[in-house]
Amino acid sequence: MPKSQQLMINIRKKLKKWSRFFIAAGVVFVLGVTVMVIMFLYYISQIPDPTTLSARRISESTKIYDNTGVTLLYDVHGEEKRTIVPWSDISENVKKATLTSEDSDFYNHNGIDFRGILRAFYRDITSLSVSQGGSTITQQLVKTSLLGTERTFSRKIKEAILSIQVEKNYSKDYIFWMYLNQIPYGSNAYGIEAASQTFFAKHALDITLAESALLTALIKAPSYYSPYGNHVTELMSRKDYILNRMSALNTITKQELDAALAEKLDIKPPHDSILAPHFIMMVKDLLVKKYGEDMVENGGLKVITTLDTELQSTAEELVTKYGDINEKKYKSTNAGLVAVDPRNGYVKALVGSRDYFNIEKEGNFNVVTALRQPGSSFKPFAYATAFNKGYTDSTILFDFKTEFNPNCDASGNQEYYKSEKCYHPQDYDGRFRGPVTMRQAMAQSLNVPSVMTLYLAGIDDTIRTAQRMGITTLTDRSRYGLSLVLGGAEVHLLDMASAYGVFANDGVYNPAVLIEKVTSSDGVVLEEYSKNDREVISTEVSRLVTDVLSDNNARGPVFGYNSSLYFPDRQVAAKTGTTQDNRDGWVIGYTPVLSVGVWTGNNNNEPMTKQGAGLSAAGPMWHEFMVRALKNTPSGEFIKPQLPQTEKIMLNGSYYGSEGIYNILYYVDKDNPSGSQPNSPASDPQYKNWEYPVQKWILETGQTISTPTPAPPETISPTFPPSPTPTF
Repeated sequence: MPKSQQLMINIRKKLKKWSRFFIAAGVVFVLGVTVMVIMFLYYISQIPDPTTLSARRISESTKIYDNTGVTLLYDVHGEEKRTIVPWSDISENVKKATLTSEDSDFYNHNGIDFRGILRAFYRDITSLSVSQGGSTITQQLVKTSLLGTERTFSRKIKEAILSIQVEKNYSKDYIFWMYLNQIPYGSNAYGIEAASQTFFAKHALDITLAESALLTALIKAPSYYSPYGNHVTELMSRKDYILNRMSALNTITKQELDAALAEKLDIKPPHDSILAPHFIMMVKDLLVKKYGEDMVENGGLKVITTLDTELQSTAEELVTKYGDINEKKYKSTNAGLVAVDPRNGYVKALVGSRDYFNIEKEGNFNVVTALRQPGSSFKPFAYATAFNKGYTDSTILFDFKTEFNPNCDASGNQEYYKSEKCYHPQDYDGRFRGPVTMRQAMAQSLNVPSVMTLYLAGIDDTIRTAQRMGITTLTDRSRYGLSLVLGGAEVHLLDMASAYGVFANDGVYNPAVLIEKVTSSDGVVLEEYSKNDREVISTEVSRLVTDVLSDNNARGPVFGYNSSLYFPDRQVAAKTGTTQDNRDGWVIGYTPVLSVGVWTGNNNNEPMTKQGAGLSAAGPMWHEFMVRALKNTPSGEFIKPQLPQTEKIMLNGSYYGSEGIYNILYYVDKDNPSGSQPNSPASDPQYKNWEYPVQKWILETGQTISTPTPAPPETISPTFPPSPTPTF
């Protein structure tokens, strides 16, 4: 066949193929247009009259109650604040910032941004959800004024139709003016004048460029970005983003941008009627994440929380009382307290800072959910892991100056090996107490034996224990070494109180719960608490840890026998924590019915005084709260553990082995403590450095295998030089 003929055949095939494609595309297009026309005709009969736009839609306020369902903690709307101001009384800064953030093409479209709609539609299809993206200023005005809060495709169609009609009935400036006078800015402020007065005590005409950017930042999510809530950092980032975008769009000059970014904003304290404000802000965050801003602001939800108003009042009183005392005595400017019922996870009281309404002192900062190092209050997780592996509370460890970096000199007098930092922690008093049991080590919060316990338990296994018990922040394993047991990681106070609740609840974990029940405005139950407990450590291990933490005789040699941790009329288990340079002071303690955590320190991480340790700064507040909270409750007793019995050397409380006195790695396989003695203990990387101070002690004290048992461990005080870099 000639080439020209074959070419013509190929062309005909391609034309036929393309003609079929265009016919199919044409059919689809016609069908699409037909469907759109039908939908338009269907929905246009259901939409409200756009000329009623000036009559704002009435919203139902969400109300948040305490655990009785009687005491109103917060009315999301409360007394709605709104002042209508003329177009000429609104700052140009506000207009420019709002257009930049919400709809930079406002004066060029006809009510709908088709590119934005396509982007939002694509997100909806790919995520199988209905988003709020792609809305113009006109659409937002229609939604807040004429339509409900439902997130459906039908509402989006109605919104689009109404937006087009509104643009036909009103001028652009009038639409923008109505928008600025109606849009919610949070904290019950509706419209730019109310927002300006609420947050800056200024008229809308006098708002600066930086202030305008901040107010505009609130529009996207008033609850989330509230300057009185938990996301102030995110609010400031969004404010700066808006300013930079204004500069990119040439709405402001480079000089104006620099001045606005440098401006220090004076946000006025809130005047809302709100009880338990840090707790309420956390509840609002949870509601917004689940139901959306519109539903929380306008949906008329009834929310029953877990908060006990009497305990909350006590907590707020004591955080204020001891916060003032600690600031004078220890230079601690802030404190937080949280109380959790370990039997169900209910948060009964929560105070995130000394004074929520003191914006100048960052009162809205919530230390209960902030990241802080826990100091020695992390130690029980390591001991629990060790007990679970078969170590006993009688296990002997040697509290001598010990170098834990195998590459560094065993004497502990070296600070660096090449570029590696050496690690030889000590206790706050610079003493070393010789041979001690794990019970004594945990109760007295001794650092060297605790680092040894973490090594024996295993860092990874200890992290897994803490995570199972509710610690949510240990996500980067590469960051953690042996200092983890002394608080070398960041945790949340709420997580710690919940995790200690596991010890109180015989090894069963209940996640922290703030909301007990949510009901819609028409009485439909949207969610209700359902117990979600699970056993995360064994009953015997949890009872053993509790037995140690409530053993006043065991902790007495260090903390004293009448400390803030002791209650003569009931059993209470407790642990302190102090971080390096006294930057954080902790006490976490519990009974079978209540787990309470207290933190003291400074938001900016500045140290307290040397006297501001956990027991001194946090102890009195924690103790008084426990006394008052437990005043009218039965004195529930902890169930005693079945203490493990063994004849194995080191695990049985004796360090006199048949072959002499050696560190625990000589007689015990760290991964199988109940098993056979290691064949080659010196192969363990820690063995050499652990053994050095033991043999030195034997030489200095004349210990031999036949020597009688020495005096009680707490009386032993070897005269080794203190470590030059204390670590707590």
